[in-house]
Amino acid sequence: MAFTFAAFCYILALILTAVLIFFVIFHIIAFDELKTDYKNPIDQCNSLNPLVIPEYAIHIFFTFLFLLAFQLGTVLFNMPLIIYHIRRYMNRPVMSGMGLYDPTSIMNADELGRAQKEGWVKLGFYLISFFYYLYSMIYVLVSS
Repeated sequence: MAFTFAAFCYILALILTAVLIFFVIFHIIAFDELKTDYKNPIDQCNSLNPLVIPEYAIHIFFTFLFLLAFQLGTVLFNMPLIIYHIRRYMNRPVMSGMGLYDPTSIMNADELGRAQKEGWVKLGFYLISFFYYLYSMIYVLVSS
């Protein structure tokens, strides 16, 4: 049982995926608060927009580590969400700051529904990823 770079990557990905799960849960709760008019859109977008770039950066970071560790199956598993993140950020609304969510358009029913659906799909992806990384970490540690 040897501790390899791939095992380190899976351990780090487990920890960072737990952080991403918390980010996504925060997004889901925030959009639910917007839907029920509990908070105003300006405050909510000001709390959500600073989390967008760190979420994308964390996901790209550990996928890059998997690429360095030659875990190509895991890289291919993560590529669709990375491509979606890049496409989504390139097509974001015109704003003065960084982020995805514009306070003037987030209360649109279609936009709010899409943001909620995106949050739930990301939560599912990150949960599946978490258990995949856990299994892969154990497999790498036992097989090497």
